[in-house]
Amino acid sequence: MAERVLVIGSGGREHALAWKLAQSPLIQQVLVAPGNAGTADCGKISNSGVSVSNHSILAQYCKDHNVGLVVVGPEVPLAAGMVDDLTAAGVPCFGPSAQAAQLEASKSFSKSFMDRHGIPTARWRSFTDPQEACCFIQGADFPALVVKASGLAAGKGVIVARDKDEACQAVQDIMKDKAFGSAGETVVVEELLEGEEVSCLCFSDGCTVAPMPPAQDHKRLLDGDQGPNTGGMGAYCPTPQVSEDMLQQIKESVLQKTVDGMREEGAPYVGVLYAGLMLTKQGPKVLEFNCRFGDPECQVLLPLLKSDLYEVLQDTMQGKLASSAPTWLDNSAAVTVVMASGGYPGDYKKGVEIAGLSQAREQGLLVFHAGTVLKEGRVLTSGGRVLTVTAVGPSLETALHSANQGVAAVGFTGAVFRRDIGHRAIAYLTRSRGLTYKDSGVDIAAGNRLVDAIKPLAKATSRSEQEGHLQFLDICAHSLRPSPIDTVYCGVNVDRIEPTRHANQEGFA
Repeated sequence: MAERVLVIGSGGREHALAWKLAQSPLIQQVLVAPGNAGTADCGKISNSGVSVSNHSILAQYCKDHNVGLVVVGPEVPLAAGMVDDLTAAGVPCFGPSAQAAQLEASKSFSKSFMDRHGIPTARWRSFTDPQEACCFIQGADFPALVVKASGLAAGKGVIVARDKDEACQAVQDIMKDKAFGSAGETVVVEELLEGEEVSCLCFSDGCTVAPMPPAQDHKRLLDGDQGPNTGGMGAYCPTPQVSEDMLQQIKESVLQKTVDGMREEGAPYVGVLYAGLMLTKQGPKVLEFNCRFGDPECQVLLPLLKSDLYEVLQDTMQGKLASSAPTWLDNSAAVTVVMASGGYPGDYKKGVEIAGLSQAREQGLLVFHAGTVLKEGRVLTSGGRVLTVTAVGPSLETALHSANQGVAAVGFTGAVFRRDIGHRAIAYLTRSRGLTYKDSGVDIAAGNRLVDAIKPLAKATSRSEQEGHLQFLDICAHSLRPSPIDTVYCGVNVDRIEPTRHANQEGFA
């Protein structure tokens, strides 16, 4: 008999979960609560108006509507014990218990847990007194420049400081000025790690871990990893920086150790475990754990999942992963680009109409909705991160090219998005393939000739301030020298794209 499934949440992650679950022949209908415009009456998928904050009402709704499985998307319901309460009421629910979800809900707990079980991570200390935290920052024998709110802060509770004074100011902002509310009553001060940051997720049935392909998120708002931190502006998968041997090392030294440790401590971990890692010179080290699919990582992982997601979730809940691990598409890559409202992650306007959704779908792209609402047949913006445009291709370059084409097809006034998702992987592949920058479309020699040519022109100007000339030359030279993003992406030189066609401009249709 076909099942009815309820997905909890309203973001792009939840749209992707509903989309993948709806592909299962074992599922009759996928309900989403509260959902968004993308999950409203879309084939087998529809929104539900049930309250998700009252777990007893939610459990009764599931019984009344023959819901055979609840899948929890976001972290807050997990930390609030939704899985525990629904399971106790006889409603099967996918996700970790509240006790197991402490790995994400309390960074202080998570860091202590890693120390207890020998899981590699940055050196750290936690504090409930801001003055003690600042004294530690000033006197630490390592760069204690990462300040984190210990509680849940919607993926934004981490400040990476440039120096000790800025780190102390971050402590004040979090603990005294309540920048992240009650999440910052305790802060964790960490060593600043250097290297490549990647996301390694797995399914865990409490004993066995089944790793997913590694992905990489892009937290900063703007191209070149500039601007403020966000909930994530795009992702790609798999990451070529993580070799098969390294993934095996991460599985053994991080993922399996974590699941074994939670079981030993009486809190078996069943669900999706997400390890945010820094690939340091000393090996992979854990930056943080999340207890669910990431957003936007979910939007690149699920399109690459060959297995039936519903069956994978059932196998995970029933302890069967050792005998039936999920399978993934070979020789394929996925890229997703987030389109956000102008002003995000600060204040932004809502109710802006979105155009071009059907054109993107006609191009074979997946458009997962996040901050959207359906009103009188029109799709309007209703959040900070509005849409994620996902493309799958035989290579990272082709997937990125397709995703960027999709973003160009979709438009709403004030849209903000990055054009360089995957730039670290492109740079890595360029180096590993032995290509020169000129092979990638960047002619350094020509750039140096241009700098030499403009020096006399700068000297010939009538302006007396010589530092003005030097600054001008510095800017020119810097712009022409290679950096991780000074490559041609998917055959398109990003610096030569016509600005009049960007979707964040007025009048774009």
